Amino acid sequence: MHRHRREQDNAQELLLTLGRLVDRALENIRRQRARAELGLALQRHMLPPELPDFPGLRTAARYSPSQDGLAVGGDFYDAFAMLDGAAGIAIGDVQGHGVEAAAFMGEARASLRALASVTADPGKVLACANDLLISLGGDLFTTCCLVSVVPESGELSVARAGHVPIVWGTDDGGSGVSLDAGGVPLGILRDQQYPVTRRRLEQPGYLVLLTDGVVEGPSYPIDEGLAAVSEVVAAADGADPGELAARVIEVADLTGHDDDAAVLVIRYDGAPGAVGG
Repeated sequence: MHRHRREQDNAQELLLTLGRLVDRALENIRRQRARAELGLALQRHMLPPELPDFPGLRTAARYSPSQDGLAVGGDFYDAFAMLDGAAGIAIGDVQGHGVEAAAFMGEARASLRALASVTADPGKVLACANDLLISLGGDLFTTCCLVSVVPESGELSVARAGHVPIVWGTDDGGSGVSLDAGGVPLGILRDQQYPVTRRRLEQPGYLVLLTDGVVEGPSYPIDEGLAAVSEVVAAADGADPGELAARVIEVADLTGHDDDAAVLVIRYDGAPGAVGG
């Protein structure tokens, strides 16, 4: 009889212990979900609701969240007027996930916008943004690609901070990957220089800015991803930038990406007022 009672007591104690563990696990899940929802809200709030157009330029972006719904990332994009009216277009990818990454993304985006109002040189903007982010403290960093375009002349300037290269395409079916020189990601080392590649847009076409979630996955090398995007851009056939961005973001489905994925398409229609532009 005593043995039977001891077995009952042990069983009840085990059930109580399991109940406490389940309650603790559910509380952790609720807390993690609330944290993820806060991160998503921050991310949506800090991304621009729409992108501006400029004379001769149209822009559009698409974003695909991580396959892990709780892993809120820090991909960001933006477009804004730079000093002297040049169009500034940026995309970036913050290292890490969660509320901290979303908040750092907001700091990075705000830094780029503020600094672009005092210089149209994307290399100088990245250099100053790098030092500013370091001065704010923390241990996160972000890759970034910043381009400036002078719509009247088609003059293009590109600076990269550890970011995925740009894919380009023209309306005659040409396309490729611009392997421009770059520097280290923002927020790691002070006093960095970011080289600027300058060229002129001669004909209507596209510039496609990406984050690595679009073109790289667990078993999908980045070179294959960039080649796939290049094929999509080559077949654009004058598509609206929003439509092309939607086609490009589908490449992320091929990679099996476990990271956020963002695409920003710049459509260059030609110099304003040019014949055929």
